[in-house]
Amino acid sequence: MKYFFILGNNPTLSLAEISAIFDLSKNKGHFVIPNIFILDTEENIKPTELIKRLGGTIKIGIINDKINPNNQTIINKANDLIDEHNKEGKFKFGFSNYGNQKINLKPIGMEIKKYLKEQSVSCRWITSKEKTLSSVVVEQNKLTSKGIEIVFIPNAENNKEIFIGKTLAVQPFKELSYRDYGRPARDDESGMLPPKLAQIMINLVQAKLEDIILDPFCGSGTIITENLLMGYKNLIGSDVSEKAVADTKKNISWITKNWKLKIGKLEIYQQDSTKLSKIIKPESIDVIVTEPFLGPQRGKIDIKKTVPELEQLYNQSLKEFNKILKANGRVVMIWPIFLKANSTKLNLDLNDFKIIEPLPEYLINNKDLKITPRNTIIYGRQGQKIWREIVVLEKS
Repeated sequence: MKYFFILGNNPTLSLAEISAIFDLSKNKGHFVIPNIFILDTEENIKPTELIKRLGGTIKIGIINDKINPNNQTIINKANDLIDEHNKEGKFKFGFSNYGNQKINLKPIGMEIKKYLKEQSVSCRWITSKEKTLSSVVVEQNKLTSKGIEIVFIPNAENNKEIFIGKTLAVQPFKELSYRDYGRPARDDESGMLPPKLAQIMINLVQAKLEDIILDPFCGSGTIITENLLMGYKNLIGSDVSEKAVADTKKNISWITKNWKLKIGKLEIYQQDSTKLSKIIKPESIDVIVTEPFLGPQRGKIDIKKTVPELEQLYNQSLKEFNKILKANGRVVMIWPIFLKANSTKLNLDLNDFKIIEPLPEYLINNKDLKITPRNTIIYGRQGQKIWREIVVLEKS
């Protein structure tokens, strides 16, 4: 089976997440254009469940065939796809063309409407000013449940052909927004970790459901609550801030009530990350997923003061991580990059940790994927003073 993944704003990070879940080191797929990955797998994946877990994927769909992109062939294949669906009520359909080949959709759409009319099916063609339908349009028009989004994807091996398929699931943008902005405790002053990024980080660490997962800078609890939603049962959160601990507890209570979650073993402490070994047993933690304090989020940043302070905090924390992690335990951690100071990065003493490459070798060399010289991935958007460097570490 061939599944396509429409990737988010940071394709490198999105693909690293997919690689962590499907082990792309076995050469299971290929990167088509800067925001599409095609996965070849015998596994019968469940797109509607998977899309809720993937923070970096906008759409998941299935490739049905590769064709010459002439109108009649497209019409025939599109009608075949439509015939697989229950067409009770008003049937909606739409197209997304992710390639550079020009496809004249007007005659195609009209022929499909005619085909449906001949079957006495009431239908509506969903269009957009763009070549592709957004996940919002797909969701609002129920094209994955009561209709169809037909997708055209370029074939990298033969530019005279295209892949044709259909979308099976789209990212639950409403739910993600609610989890971000609807939670009762938010701390904009310290910086907020988006739930989508928390999901990606959790997936990158490759924990088993029974593993003990620690977030030693839990802040308002985003990583803890996203772990709960993903089914992890053994969680520990801690933070040096009394307010952060209180915020985390509020958000845990809110998420468990709204999503009717059953909590397994969950412990929340107020503790300095540089003294974790005082409350956590040696070599008892399987993985750590965390976004530490990244420095001041408001006003002018004194780089000469901030960088050494953060390096000291992170170095001391890494020493503690080493004490409490099991052998070969992993850490997914964010390090800050200060854009207005010539993109200044932290230089840390990793000691017994090594940085894990986030992508298999055959993908790292792709010019559209951006891995730093130290095998990390940069995450940020315009207007932010501080960007995030996502790092995957493993205890030697």
